[in-house]
Amino acid sequence: MSTSSTHDNPNAPFADPQAVASYPDRTRRLVPGWDDLQKMAGVLLAERAPPEARVLVVGAGGGAELRVFAQSQPNWRFVGVDPSEPMLQLAQATLGPLAARVDFHQGYVHTAPAGPFDAATCLLTLHFVPLDERLATLKAIRQRLAPGAPLVTAHLSFPLTPPEERAQWLARYAAFAVASGVDAEAAQRAATAIDTALPLLSPDEEEVLLAQAGFSGIRLFYAGLAFRGWVAQA
Repeated sequence: MSTSSTHDNPNAPFADPQAVASYPDRTRRLVPGWDDLQKMAGVLLAERAPPEARVLVVGAGGGAELRVFAQSQPNWRFVGVDPSEPMLQLAQATLGPLAARVDFHQGYVHTAPAGPFDAATCLLTLHFVPLDERLATLKAIRQRLAPGAPLVTAHLSFPLTPPEERAQWLARYAAFAVASGVDAEAAQRAATAIDTALPLLSPDEEEVLLAQAGFSGIRLFYAGLAFRGWVAQA
């Protein structure tokens, strides 16, 4: 999640070398419990994935979750999908020798290998996907999973109505960023960009969409102020 404000293309910062270089530190300041969120995701995947699982990581740029998963599960292999070449390069640098267990796919999940995969994650990614593409994206992930395989997803999602409640959640996002050391003006720019540029859904709408995509057993496992995370199974 970038602190840059762009109304035309919210993905633009992921092509900016400076923004890419600062991504790990910036994300930790903006996402409550980001490091623990990755650990939780790994725990939830391991509940159902076999010891030699093949895991699909959608939005793998940066490599943070790939590194956590690879370190905790030495026999897992991964396909990491991301449209940003600079972010995939950052992932390779983050992983170091662990990158040998990852096949990197520059693009989107629709063109990723067909699987079947034993598990999948999609962290801090779906809030960038246009609403008219969101269901198709979730279906593409579901189609690549083996029956019963887990999906862990987390991204921006909070009550959007009435307007005053939406505004309160955005204010909380900015306040947490400031409390984490982000400049107040930059935090407010980020909150404004979220409000105006990102295709957001409420938590209830997110769960409906997961069900429509064919997932079951949908459970909320993470609520970090303006962010929510779910585990579901194919």
